[in-house]
Amino acid sequence: MELPVINDEQIEILLSDLLEQYGYDFTGYSRASLKRRIIRLYALDKALSFAEFRYQVNNDPGYFKRFVEQITVNVTEMFRDPQFFKALREIVLPKLGTYPFIRIWLAGCSTGEEAYSISIVLKELNLLHKSLIYATDLNPAVLEKAAQGMFALGQMKQYSENYIAAGGIMDFSTYYSANYSLAKFDEELKSKIIFSTHNLVSDHSFNEFQLILCRNVLIYFDRDLQNNVLELFDQSLEDLGYLALGTKETIEFSGINKKYKRLPANKIWRKISS
Repeated sequence: MELPVINDEQIEILLSDLLEQYGYDFTGYSRASLKRRIIRLYALDKALSFAEFRYQVNNDPGYFKRFVEQITVNVTEMFRDPQFFKALREIVLPKLGTYPFIRIWLAGCSTGEEAYSISIVLKELNLLHKSLIYATDLNPAVLEKAAQGMFALGQMKQYSENYIAAGGIMDFSTYYSANYSLAKFDEELKSKIIFSTHNLVSDHSFNEFQLILCRNVLIYFDRDLQNNVLELFDQSLEDLGYLALGTKETIEFSGINKKYKRLPANKIWRKISS
């Protein structure tokens, strides 16, 4: 399929509209990725002209919701990067287990697979009862899906393999019940997760945490926005707390780097000074 052309100036016009009309600030997002997704949506919906496309985004709330869903990245899975979850299980969470209460912020949680994965690990470490996971995303549609706790049954084989590779000790199928083509996860796992909207670009810190996870989100931001978001995480993290990023992400370029010490072989940093 030959994709239509939307030029850079039109992309900037759309981003400006989103900020003025809805308060969604995408101006710090990587332009190449954003442009590719907008052009794909433009082609999928067979927009007749840029003017018509822009009008719909600005005047049709239902279409605006679709627009945000399509241009934000919502690819995730349970126990993605099993070695990362193994490090959480064996190094990070046992340390935090000595605290009377554990507050965890999962920023950019998308459809919730990571939130349920963390809840499972906490349960197996007997820490779930004294933990709270704040799972946030800017997109209300993905949060609605996350709160349902239902994922495609066909994905469970892969998720089970990830879980075992991440050090899982149970039969993974004990955590869900099959319902037609869906796997519905236990209510107990959801009982310690708060799903809420939060925009990393424009919203402020809302609590203090011992663990913050934001994996594979910063790669879509430009360097200035990455710096701002890392500052936000630093303000939200207690001393000796942990910050976890995606495999292609780092804090080493940022102003907060000197306060943190990285765990060997993982993209997990511990805050060693205020």
